[in-house]
Amino acid sequence: MPIHRTCDGAKRRDFLKVGALGMSGLSLGHFLQLSHAGEVNKVAKAKSAIFINLPGGPTHMDTFDLKPDAPSEYRGEFNPIDTNVSGIQISEHLPELAKVMDKFVILRGVSHTLAAHALGSEYVNTGNRPLPSLEFPGYGAVISKEMPTVPELPPFVSIPQTNQRPGYLGVQYAALHTGATPRAGQKFSVRGLELRDGISVSDVERRTSLRAELDQKFHSLEQDSSLLRGLDKFNQQAYDMITSPLAREAFDVSQESPAYAETFGESPFGQSCLLATRLIEAGVRFVSISTGGWDTHRDNWNVLKDRLLPPFDQSLAALFAGLEAKGLLEETVVLVTGEFGRTPKINTERIGRDHYPRAMFMLMAGGGIQGGRVIGASDATASGPLNDAISPDDVAASYYHALGIDHTKEYHTSTGRPVMIVRDGNVIPELFA
Repeated sequence: MPIHRTCDGAKRRDFLKVGALGMSGLSLGHFLQLSHAGEVNKVAKAKSAIFINLPGGPTHMDTFDLKPDAPSEYRGEFNPIDTNVSGIQISEHLPELAKVMDKFVILRGVSHTLAAHALGSEYVNTGNRPLPSLEFPGYGAVISKEMPTVPELPPFVSIPQTNQRPGYLGVQYAALHTGATPRAGQKFSVRGLELRDGISVSDVERRTSLRAELDQKFHSLEQDSSLLRGLDKFNQQAYDMITSPLAREAFDVSQESPAYAETFGESPFGQSCLLATRLIEAGVRFVSISTGGWDTHRDNWNVLKDRLLPPFDQSLAALFAGLEAKGLLEETVVLVTGEFGRTPKINTERIGRDHYPRAMFMLMAGGGIQGGRVIGASDATASGPLNDAISPDDVAASYYHALGIDHTKEYHTSTGRPVMIVRDGNVIPELFA
């Protein structure tokens, strides 16, 4: 999957990677949290989550919030089409999603005030408005901490990378980055999960034993370093994963039936969505997918209809249908978002739309959320919320609620500062009505 550079020069990649560590050369960025689960709502339906990030900021007016009756300087070139839910229309260039509208919810009138890519991205990836004095953990880090999985699997996988960081929770809650996307019909493996260059499982076991002896020598130092403690658990996770076939098989999309895999298409985003369904089925708790290029200041409509929307439409529709086919949609909550929307008024000089956080869309599905609905609304020109705004904080609180995680629960930073998981959000009750 290509890396897209946004207009402010920021590359849409993760900001933290754990490099190759240990004598086995493993490149694993996360380990399993082995402590007990946190305060979990026993009636919650979701057991896992998928987060789809659209870096660059997709236009709401040309996708899920069209205004065909708005003045020409606002409405754009695309027409709305009916979906399989009476009364709901979306863009004509999203025909496959129109066929599965009953499986997801459109949130309209989502609004905030951060028009810079980095700040907006940090906001929607954590559910907390950024602060200069504190780095909040992303969704994947919190879910990894609250919802353990089997030792052989990473709880948090990003395809191919993610903007979500562990923040004050520490490096032990970072993601395992695949670093690449699968190719249709080909075996896919993640560096560090395959033994190469003649290394055997016995070799790994011997090297792990040697490392354990060395760890004993530096035990007092490790007690004084949260980073070293995190890396020690990281190494244990790496060992558990590499000596078990479960993780390697979970990443191998070539094992899916051709009929199932074909619906996702051959695009990098489609194959990422296919991999996500396989990882969730295997027991991974949180999968983040990133597909960029949405910073359409120039040539907005040609870029959308020729390059961005066709694979997005096919792949996301296949994800919703594929999760349902595997019996996983009810227990997997899905959130799709960019960092902001784009200006309702067209930039006629560049034939595009610019940054616009005051109005945007988000999509949610699964995890007890009844699809086939639109929640919230924008005004007649999609310039702002029609009534009460939906904030990224509210969406975050609802995302966690679907998983049974209390968003008001407090964690403590390394200095002992108490911080709620989501500081300012409230659950959107209509999502769960």
